[in-house]
Amino acid sequence: MDLFEYQARDLFAAHGVPVLDGIVATTPAQARTAAEQLLGSGSAVVVVKAQVKAGGRGKAGGVKLARSADEAEQVAEQILGMDIKGHTVHRVMVAAGASIASEYYFSVLLDRSERRYLAMCSVEGGMEIEQLAVERPDALARVAVDPRVGIDAAKAAEIVAAAGFDDEVGPLVAPVLERLWEVYRDEDATLVEVNPLVRTADGSIVALDGKVSLDANADFRHPAHAELEDKDAADPLEAKAKAKGLNYVKLDGEVGIIGNGAGLVMSTLDVVAYAGEAHGGVKPANFLDIGGGASAEVMANGLDIILGDPQVKAVFVNVFGGITACDAVADGIVAALKILGDEASKPLVVRLDGNNVDEGRRILREAAHPLVTLADTMDGGADKAAELAHAAA
Repeated sequence: MDLFEYQARDLFAAHGVPVLDGIVATTPAQARTAAEQLLGSGSAVVVVKAQVKAGGRGKAGGVKLARSADEAEQVAEQILGMDIKGHTVHRVMVAAGASIASEYYFSVLLDRSERRYLAMCSVEGGMEIEQLAVERPDALARVAVDPRVGIDAAKAAEIVAAAGFDDEVGPLVAPVLERLWEVYRDEDATLVEVNPLVRTADGSIVALDGKVSLDANADFRHPAHAELEDKDAADPLEAKAKAKGLNYVKLDGEVGIIGNGAGLVMSTLDVVAYAGEAHGGVKPANFLDIGGGASAEVMANGLDIILGDPQVKAVFVNVFGGITACDAVADGIVAALKILGDEASKPLVVRLDGNNVDEGRRILREAAHPLVTLADTMDGGADKAAELAHAAA
């Protein structure tokens, strides 16, 4: 889960990372009130920043300075409702301004290819960090981080030295990197990024912006993370599936997909997409992995989610029986159709293979449900599902 900047700022503050005061506003009037509060507290200027989960906000006009409450209100009115890389701005953060002497860059992330953590740091921060990484990669230090040790004082000193900080600034930056590591470790993040990390005119080191991605696999350890989810932006079908414990991702297609195992489902998506080329270009409508438990309840929940998508015209159930045998899957499909009743109104193509496949197919043949078509192979099932979806489009 990616966080908004204001949420990242709050996590930073909770872990002792130095940040500037900031207040979230959803209307120009609220932005005015926030600016009055910050300016009244001694800030000479405020920054009105669009809160969207996308980079390039500054270049898009989503970050503007304001020197009065009136100006903050006017600026917020311009920013709210903007489209930034496909994201509509629904809220802004009004933040205290800073007198910036230097801008730096720091991030710590999960390096999946090397199976380790990686810290990246540069004395040249700001909006062009991506360009810097491409054009002058030597200017961006990359330091491996042992997850058993993390970023302690010694590792922080190694990072600032590799990044090229001088003997005056390095000791100021290093403790902030330790605090940012605590955010990464304690919140079970996969990315913590600060761009820019700044030194102000009075010599303070401040995280002026922040990006945090949290590992959803660790949600059970962090009940409070549920409050950080942007429920307004969530697809309603994905939200419904999540509430039922299903691994579901909405796609833009016409053939609903149910399978057991992520690898099989991914293969099914490819096969359906290929088959769809011969049937009007229909495509997969979703990713849905029911895992190893194809009970009637699980199957009914899966079908309920998929059939609730108005784009879906046909469903392809592709299951390889292993721990859960094909007869149990077939029983689950038959029972699920009874549970759904009239809500099940779109054709289902079912391909079963593996453990107890003959018994599973017998159960479905004897049930003789008018919506169900049996397929012997994955390719054949995908082709039939694509054909039915095209015919119903």
